[in-house]
Amino acid sequence: MVEIREIQPESIAEELGIEAGDKLVSVNGKPITDALDYRFFITSEEIDLVIEQGGNQLLFEIEKDFDDDLGIGLEDLELRSCGNACVFCFVFQNPKGMRKSLYFKDEDYRFSFLYGHYTTLTNATQEDLDRIVEQRLTPLYISVHVTEPEIRKTMLGIRFEDHLFEKIDYLTSNGIELNCQIVLCPGLNDGEHLVKTIDDLKAYHPMIQSVAIVPVGLTQHRKNLYELKPVTHEYSLQTITETDERRKGLKEELGSSFVYLSDEFYIKTDLEVPDNDYYEGFYQIENGVGLTRDFMTRFAEEYEDLKNPVPRDLNISLVTGTLGAKVLKRYFMRDLNRIPNMFFKLHPIINKFYGPSIVVSGLLVGEDIYNQLKDERTGDYIVLPPDCVNDDGVFLDDWTLPELQEKLGKRVIVFPRSFTSLFDLIGEHEGAFSHHSG
Repeated sequence: MVEIREIQPESIAEELGIEAGDKLVSVNGKPITDALDYRFFITSEEIDLVIEQGGNQLLFEIEKDFDDDLGIGLEDLELRSCGNACVFCFVFQNPKGMRKSLYFKDEDYRFSFLYGHYTTLTNATQEDLDRIVEQRLTPLYISVHVTEPEIRKTMLGIRFEDHLFEKIDYLTSNGIELNCQIVLCPGLNDGEHLVKTIDDLKAYHPMIQSVAIVPVGLTQHRKNLYELKPVTHEYSLQTITETDERRKGLKEELGSSFVYLSDEFYIKTDLEVPDNDYYEGFYQIENGVGLTRDFMTRFAEEYEDLKNPVPRDLNISLVTGTLGAKVLKRYFMRDLNRIPNMFFKLHPIINKFYGPSIVVSGLLVGEDIYNQLKDERTGDYIVLPPDCVNDDGVFLDDWTLPELQEKLGKRVIVFPRSFTSLFDLIGEHEGAFSHHSG
């Protein structure tokens, strides 16, 4: 039973008198536990809908087209918590005093399907696996890390056998595609263990579509935790060389390179970012695997149409982490500063909150941005990387966009994924400003 949060106007549900606050009990006799159940079962053309309203259960018999929605909006999914204690888990590397939600470890196959979150499947029951298969929740994104049993227990911080391959067998044999992740920890799951992990996973190709390798991230707040080594420049170069050689063999054997390194390996070593062919299906782009190349491709496509959106000179400050700064400086700044009457300045922010070894833009905090910009000459607009605030405009350290904007005294914009969209936002703001001034 799930609470109904909203009813769309002029929908089937509104016509039937269903209201926000009612509870959805079942569809065609199937109990509804969340929005995924609802989405799956309402695809029938004939529906028996049971609603609890005012303490009474009402049955509605509905005939509709296959793709008609009922117009019911349900309460948000509640994340399932993770029972693992992974040695590299970022939650354990947060400093004290942050908001409670940042210490919550999620492990939920539903969010893996909906949003590309990674799950280890350690808490997945047979009932969960059956539901995944029945509702065709594919593809899923699985954190594997290593397949050698004892090292796996160490890495995941578990004492029990989690039956990973039994779960993979069941899912893949029933048509569920998987994309797997390995967080590479030097001296722990690399070398022969990495070779074995890839060999074990490639046996499931093509139902396992891809394996992404990402470097472990270590903050300065690791207190009394498993001792891990950082991914160094030399280690990254070695990993690239060994992986490139392995990919050649996999391409010949599988018809797919199968294994993909995250962008960070290439950017940190100042090597050229691989071209589009390297990433094949861009299976794990949201995991930072091919994200840079995709952005470069989209920028090249939009560049000829980029122009100053207002009839005055504009100065734009681009804020980014130290890793993103290397990308922008190498691939974008020259072309951006060729746009007539627009002047871009790059502001790399050193992550003092988590430590300078954390170089990605998504982990920048408001205080670091403010402290490193307050004495700088910034432009008419300060543009932040897209992932450093949540949907409510709040940074990891609880600073807000309005707070940062007020303290800096400049208009602050979160980058909207393309420069075309950014220029549109600036144009809208300038137009509103001019209208207000007039």
